[in-house]
Amino acid sequence: QVQLVESGGGLVQAGASLRLACAASGRSSGTYAMAWFRQAPGEEREFVSYINWPSSNKDYSDSVKGRFTISRDDAKKTMFLQMNGLTPEAAAVYYCATRPYFRGSRLESAYMYWGQGTQVTVSP
Repeated sequence: QVQLVESGGGLVQAGASLRLACAASGRSSGTYAMAWFRQAPGEEREFVSYINWPSSNKDYSDSVKGRFTISRDDAKKTMFLQMNGLTPEAAAVYYCATRPYFRGSRLESAYMYWGQGTQVTVSP
């Protein structure tokens, strides 16, 4: 079993930055691919980014590419999402997820473990 806890969300103005963190615990939790998804009100949950293990290859959705950066600290079993140049369209609950494979996926259904989410609100 793997537990994931997100942190770092909050209310910011457009153009600001936030850094989200996802702390993992449980069996082998530091050796899995990890991902970020987000869900805005009234919308379906959507893929944001994933990072593989151990290669740390990364993938981003087109909507965040160039502004968001995913990273991981395996010693601390923590994944991060640096979000720069935030726009109101980025406002959502951000979820981290992991699956017991080395490679990530853009598919929500590919992930076995999920965190509870952290709210990101961006004012105009």
